[in-house]
Amino acid sequence: MNTDKPAVFSKVPEVTLIFWILKILATTLGETGGDAVSMSMNLGYLVGTGIFAVIFFAAVGVQISAKKFHPVIYWVTIVATTTVGTTLADFADRSLGIGYAGGTSILLALLLASLFIWHRTMGSVAVDTVSSPKSEGFYWMTIMFSQTLGTALGDWTADTQGLGYGGGIVVFGSLLAVIAAAYFWTKISHTVLFWAAFILTRPLGAVVGDFMDKPHDQGGLALSRYTASGALVLAMLFFIFAFSHRPARRTH
Repeated sequence: MNTDKPAVFSKVPEVTLIFWILKILATTLGETGGDAVSMSMNLGYLVGTGIFAVIFFAAVGVQISAKKFHPVIYWVTIVATTTVGTTLADFADRSLGIGYAGGTSILLALLLASLFIWHRTMGSVAVDTVSSPKSEGFYWMTIMFSQTLGTALGDWTADTQGLGYGGGIVVFGSLLAVIAAAYFWTKISHTVLFWAAFILTRPLGAVVGDFMDKPHDQGGLALSRYTASGALVLAMLFFIFAFSHRPARRTH
């Protein structure tokens, strides 16, 4: 008699190399796309945040109401979190005068609180358990905090700490390499390492995005924000449609 339990699949993708490539592309797009609306269109950080917040809540609603994992819906929702995170962090840091250090500290506290409450409520923050509306709610709230934190952290590192965009790329790229090494060669919880990597890809995307569209005298490539965003969208579409994507499967 077969007593195996049926497989339970998550509403989020399996974590593979393609997942991380798409995540970095999405976070970079969040930086260039957010800046395109708030700066290039001269709408400002508050209006930009309002626009992207509407898109974010709509995307999350579609994602949660979907019966199963859909790569396009998922990655559109991720991009929505990165764009609203970009304009919200810039509004808090620059318009409200909180500063990068203050904004980073507040957002880190919110992120840790979100993970703590999620774990206490659901018993796990592992992505393979994200299969119910409640767990998805916690998942997307945590991601939104992490994306906003990443924007502030990336700008703080590149601007305030004087490392520049190239230095920021080296710093965050090195930290991600350390996490990858820990994943393969240590017994540190894979869930902890996943969230550490997930958070750090956002400041990496922030400094890469700024490197692409900032003027030459500021250490950037001086690409149009629209051009950079368009190229990133095409790259994301390629990786979404050229490769197969499976939902994460619950393993515990």
